[in-house]
Amino acid sequence: MAQTKKKRRRKHRGTQGGRIDTRPARGRARSRAEAQNRARSRTKKKSKGGAREPQPPSWSSAAKKGALAAILFVGVLSLMGQDPLVSLLAAVALGLAFYIPMAYLLDRYMYQRFLRKQEQKRLAREAQRHGGAQQPEG
Repeated sequence: MAQTKKKRRRKHRGTQGGRIDTRPARGRARSRAEAQNRARSRTKKKSKGGAREPQPPSWSSAAKKGALAAILFVGVLSLMGQDPLVSLLAAVALGLAFYIPMAYLLDRYMYQRFLRKQEQKRLAREAQRHGGAQQPEG
């Protein structure tokens, strides 16, 4: 007897519970460009665990760091025996006035240092790329 139902050509998608996965198929790349893009994205994902790229300096992040440092400073003073509330509040004000600009300057220094290193790496790559292509005269 001939088969009446048409056979399916592809596997059914989804789970028994009815959920359909939206992830793309992980099959073989169809072109060289697609394969290169996949390889690049894989290496970028792996580098997340390593060193992070610093953010540009901002006064809001400096204020947060300065407030944390001032609170720690007051905690140390209170452990040393500075009990009067007025002296502790003065220490907080002094700490904020000192630590916020220092945090901003440190963030700016670290960010500019990062940018300089990135520029040096970029120049080295360009020199290597251009230096390898040129042939010595003679």
